[in-house]
Amino acid sequence: MEKQVPNSVLYVSFGSGGTLSQDQFNELALGLELSGKKFLWVVRAPSESQNSVHLGCESDDPLRFIERTKGKEHGLVASSWAPQVQVLSHNVTGGFLTHFGWNSTLESIVNGVPLIAWPLYAEQGMNAVMLTNDLKVALRPKDNEKGLVEREQVAKVIRRLMEDQEGRAIGERMQNSKNAAAETLQEEGSSTKTLIQLGVYLLGK
Repeated sequence: MEKQVPNSVLYVSFGSGGTLSQDQFNELALGLELSGKKFLWVVRAPSESQNSVHLGCESDDPLRFIERTKGKEHGLVASSWAPQVQVLSHNVTGGFLTHFGWNSTLESIVNGVPLIAWPLYAEQGMNAVMLTNDLKVALRPKDNEKGLVEREQVAKVIRRLMEDQEGRAIGERMQNSKNAAAETLQEEGSSTKTLIQLGVYLLGK
């Protein structure tokens, strides 16, 4: 990542438990390539089976996905895990395509990284609505009638975030959220005071 231009890399991760169907997995892979944007993707096997064929084992376009994107210095695929806090805090990271788990969401806000919302289950949908519609620091791709986000839509939403004026406005709002989060963590900030109050309450019981 050290060789990349600031804010030029999209980080993609669905958390420790998030997986996609094989079809969606393939569409995401091809959409990342189609976007033309540099990416770091933490990959987990598709959800049909832990033995499912995926990137590098399919018989269609994803067969040579890793080789094609790595060869063009376009993308890097990491198996299962990456140091997420370090990735999000790095100056080359310009966007985060995430499942919107609360930990990932907070880590992105603290580091001021704009978001692409891809919720999978539980509270993630609610988190996505709040940050997309209310705070307006995220974009959300549209799925088709079968619930599949097609490659063209993947590429489109990535370009909107990483290239367009819309993405720059989202980045400014996310920076404001980062500053607000930093204030709450200061010695006199609301989060620090609340944590101290909780500690005093627990010690007094």
